[in-house]
Amino acid sequence: MRILLSNDDGYFAPGLAALAEALAPLADITVVAPERDRSGASNSLTLDRPLMLRQAPTGFHYVNGTPTDCVHLAVTGMLDHLPDMVISGINHGANMGDDTIYSGTVAAATEGYLLGIPSIAVSLASHNARHFDTAARVVAELVQRIQTRPPTEPMLLNVNVPDCATAELNGVSVTRLGKRHKAESVVKTTNPRGQTVYWVGAAGAAQDAGEGTDFHALARGRVSITPLQMDLTRFSQMESVNAWLKP
Repeated sequence: MRILLSNDDGYFAPGLAALAEALAPLADITVVAPERDRSGASNSLTLDRPLMLRQAPTGFHYVNGTPTDCVHLAVTGMLDHLPDMVISGINHGANMGDDTIYSGTVAAATEGYLLGIPSIAVSLASHNARHFDTAARVVAELVQRIQTRPPTEPMLLNVNVPDCATAELNGVSVTRLGKRHKAESVVKTTNPRGQTVYWVGAAGAAQDAGEGTDFHALARGRVSITPLQMDLTRFSQMESVNAWLKP
């Protein structure tokens, strides 16, 4: 099996190293990740300048672009053989609910999925993440399951893992995405040159965190696995919009 790894925290991130180490006994691993932290890059592609591919002493490849650039470049131009899977992470912090819209971690996996490859995004639910080994083990078990029971069609999974020892995990739940309250306001401040600058505010607190959501699972110490799709059509509103548009 061939696995392409990427992330949005950069090729130097501990979570990526932990994932590569855990999966090395199971597959032929290639790492292509951004040259710097690109958290929040979402599904953006770099179209205004060329991309450059370099290799670090670790053997990891890095690109002067976004997570989506990394996967797109690897699959469509760099690799001699298509990967059997794309795995993105381990992200430093959860990607639940609305986070998935902005997440570069999820975006890298999404690009793999759009290119017809089964893909997984994995995040450790703490910005002070410590237990990357726990998340890496969860992903390794998923890979082994895929090896023994291959999916009948490409799937895109968003996995969030509690930041705890493996023995403290309280199981696994297949979940839907929850929802956050709107983000906090931007933070206005002044830089050393006296210029006014703004920092994007923190993500909103959980709004829909009921039973069955990713928020609910993580709050109870469970691994959350959410199958994602790309069709953003709101089918329930098509009829009402059609009626609204009629003369």
